[in-house]
Amino acid sequence: MAAAATMAAAARELVLRAGASDMEEEEGPLGAGSGLQEPLQLGELDITSDEFILDEVDVHIQANLEDELVKEALKTGVDLRHYSKQVELELQQIEQKSIRDYIQESENIASLHNQITACDAVLERMEQMLGAFQSDLSSISCEIRTLQEQSGAMNIRLRNRQAVRGKLGELVDGLVVPSALVTAILEAPVTEPRFLEQLQELDAKAAAVREQEARGTAACADVRGVLDRLRVKAVTKIREFILQKIYSFRKPMTNYQIPQTALLKYRFFYQFLLGNERATAKEVRDEYVETLSKIYLSYYRSYVGRLMKVQYEEVAEKDDLMGVEDTAKKGFFSKPSLRSRNTIFTLGTRGAVISPAELEAPILVPHTAQRGEQRYPFEALFRSQHYALLDNSCREYLFICEFFVVSGPAAHDLFHAVMGRTLSMTLPLEQQLTFSCLPVAVPQKHLESYLADCYDAIAVFLCIHIVLRFRNIAAKRDVPALDRYWEQVLALLWPRFELILEMNVQSVRSTDPQRLGGLDTRPHYITRRYAEFSSALVSINQTIPNERTLQLLGQLQVEVENFVLRVAAEFSSRKEQLVFLINNYDMMLGVLMERAADDSKEVESFQQLLNARTQEFIEELLSPPFGGLVAFVKEAEALIERGQAERLRGEEARVTQLIRGFGSSWKASVESLSQDVMRSFTNFRNGTSIIQGALTQLIQLYHRFHRVLSQPQLRALPARAELINIHHLMVELKKHKPNF
Repeated sequence: MAAAATMAAAARELVLRAGASDMEEEEGPLGAGSGLQEPLQLGELDITSDEFILDEVDVHIQANLEDELVKEALKTGVDLRHYSKQVELELQQIEQKSIRDYIQESENIASLHNQITACDAVLERMEQMLGAFQSDLSSISCEIRTLQEQSGAMNIRLRNRQAVRGKLGELVDGLVVPSALVTAILEAPVTEPRFLEQLQELDAKAAAVREQEARGTAACADVRGVLDRLRVKAVTKIREFILQKIYSFRKPMTNYQIPQTALLKYRFFYQFLLGNERATAKEVRDEYVETLSKIYLSYYRSYVGRLMKVQYEEVAEKDDLMGVEDTAKKGFFSKPSLRSRNTIFTLGTRGAVISPAELEAPILVPHTAQRGEQRYPFEALFRSQHYALLDNSCREYLFICEFFVVSGPAAHDLFHAVMGRTLSMTLPLEQQLTFSCLPVAVPQKHLESYLADCYDAIAVFLCIHIVLRFRNIAAKRDVPALDRYWEQVLALLWPRFELILEMNVQSVRSTDPQRLGGLDTRPHYITRRYAEFSSALVSINQTIPNERTLQLLGQLQVEVENFVLRVAAEFSSRKEQLVFLINNYDMMLGVLMERAADDSKEVESFQQLLNARTQEFIEELLSPPFGGLVAFVKEAEALIERGQAERLRGEEARVTQLIRGFGSSWKASVESLSQDVMRSFTNFRNGTSIIQGALTQLIQLYHRFHRVLSQPQLRALPARAELINIHHLMVELKKHKPNF
């Protein structure tokens, strides 16, 4: 029990110390008072058993032992009883001091009490006011909801009224005819801008009235009469104006393109007629078609007639074919031959007609050419004629689409109604019907009549390519109305071109070399014609390739090759035959390479033939002076290859003769060979190439001869000392190399 009492006392002291520390943390007299009540609360605990007390004491002791101040006191060995008494004394002093502070501040406390009472009264009145305000707000919220409902209903009524007002406004605006509109339609000239503006307004009002009448609007009857009178007046003025413009086209020497372009500014006039008076619109269109179709036909017929007068007087005839000999006899009444038949087989500057610069150049002016006594080939006239047709047709088609508001098949029909008779001038009768059902005065000459008497394949082929390019130009200008015309023109040109080409093929095939008179080894005029002709067609065909053309040229090439072989067979010696073949192959190859691509089939074929015949000629050339050497080298190499080199021991005398014969005659032989080659070939470059090939082959032959003599069977031959050194031979042969 004593131990328990001691522990209780210690616990009390710890509690008192803790209360004291709490008091020190509080500020003012209220804090000090609250600190003095803590030990009294512990004294009021109901302690029922010693065990409970001990547990509580242990807890408090353990808690206070962890306090820093207690730990410090225990470390210094302070007596807790004295320390407790000291604490109690300090607490009493603090309590007394606190009481004195309360007494001193009693008036302030009373004043504070009164202030708090007054604040309570003010807060009570504020509470009453806020309650009244809350009740007022509740009534205002109800009024706001009522106003929102009224506002929504008013908004709906407003929208409905605005919608009705907009519809009525549109109706009234569409029906009301302003005085400015009436004045402009009745008094203003059609060329003034205000007439066009008011005409558009009148068209819109007429459309609005028709729409409202369909809906059964009774108000339309009030303005129908006014609008009808204005429409009649406008239609009358527009009809007179457009017909006057169309009639102005008929004046002689009139450039109809100027008033036609001016008419585009008033294209709305026709749209107004089309929407309000279709009968008048049809009348205007028919009058335009009738007038312009006659104008185009007259102009084009006159132009083509005058254009044909500046064509070359000399044209190719059926006898002017590739295989026809120059010395062929003609009938008594036959026309004289061309001064230069080669012109129909040579392209020359004629190919410039399909160049981009020349293709769209200004058309030829016949009377200017006649004054200057200028003449043109058929393809130049064809280009000028069809470029005029293309240019006017494109302009006319675009004008029709824009002014008469048509497109697609309708635009095609209207275009052919205007240009059909003009286009049909170029085509035969059976094709004219596809363009126009109107009667056409057939001109004395059209394309078919020209082609019937044309034997100039280059001219026809150039015309084909002119049409192909004009077709592309029309496509770029977005004018498809001429597609059928281009197809029909090509349908005339292609068969004629193929026929002329086949006639030339047949003429070469049927040519008899024995009827050609005296022959020499120079290039034949038929092969020269073929070279020029083939290179011309190949160069033209490269721009827009056509497989059918290549096939026909292939047939012609086969016939020319056969012809060259037939002519070569007329020579008695093989050497002359080879010279003739090489000269002709070289000439044809040179001409083809000037215009055709290096990888073309014709160039490749003739290059192979030339190489083969050149190699054969070189062997033929070396055979007379060095034939024995060639034969021995070939025989010896064959024996060595078969392993029979021992048989060479019996050839010492032959080898000795070959060595001495070569040493004594090779220079003269080479000189004679060079002169013979240069006399035989017309192309000096080709002759030079043949000489170089022959000398190279001679050096190779002599080198092979050296290798044969180096065999053991011939190595001890005394004549080997007389062999010419191979390098010395090369140096000497270079002196005979011609320079061209």
